[in-house]
Amino acid sequence: MKLHLGVALAALALAGCSSMSATQGAPETTVATAVLRPMEMPPITIYHLEGRRSERIVWLMEELNLPYTLVFKRGDLAGSMAEIRKVNPGMPVAPTVTIGDQVMTESGAIIETIINRYAPGKLTPAINTSDYADHLIWMHHAEGSLAGRVIADYRVWMIKPPTTRSPLVDSDAEVQFAEDWLAKHPYFGGAEFSAADIMMVFPLNFAMKLNIVDETKYPKINAWKARMEERPAYKRMLAKARPDGLIGSPPALPARPPVAPRPGQQ
Repeated sequence: MKLHLGVALAALALAGCSSMSATQGAPETTVATAVLRPMEMPPITIYHLEGRRSERIVWLMEELNLPYTLVFKRGDLAGSMAEIRKVNPGMPVAPTVTIGDQVMTESGAIIETIINRYAPGKLTPAINTSDYADHLIWMHHAEGSLAGRVIADYRVWMIKPPTTRSPLVDSDAEVQFAEDWLAKHPYFGGAEFSAADIMMVFPLNFAMKLNIVDETKYPKINAWKARMEERPAYKRMLAKARPDGLIGSPPALPARPPVAPRPGQQ
């Protein structure tokens, strides 16, 4: 049974009671079996910018076959942003999602909230497996490490292309880390497709399509991306959330010679 940590701990707290063993006189813990049931789902509205992170939430809802309302101005990023500002003036970002009367941002938080409340156990490995921890690592790595690094490197390259690689982790190292993982696992959540894969598509596309890294160097990622793009739910997402293809994309970096290796590297 797939149990989420908070629910499992709550079940233990509520059900754990001690009784004396008739034969040994030792405490014996009785633990009830926790049955996860989805909460009643209020209306969910996704405020969207075409080609941006809000695609993740549309894709998630299509994978889960859950109802939602999608709000954006087709072909008009400024108009779509105006719709977001109506509901989230303090932090107008995509995705902005309303779940009932609650306004949420941050892709990972939205995804985990929707799954844990309305589709418990779906698109998430069982909590008692190593895949669960790996899934969570990539769920958070997608924005916490990968997206932050490739966007920062993109901005630096646009201002002044560097002549040497960063002595710290840079975009090439980040993408290679993902490539090495996929050389040993079919998905970022381990053995099966999970929400971690939904999170990872955007930053890897950003890194490759904008020429921040050389996409020809990462065959495992390219093969994984091709599988993601063949998923029926992904295709439905594209038809609804990107009906005219990618619009308003930042310019790709120009072709460039490879930069010198880091100090101490060959």
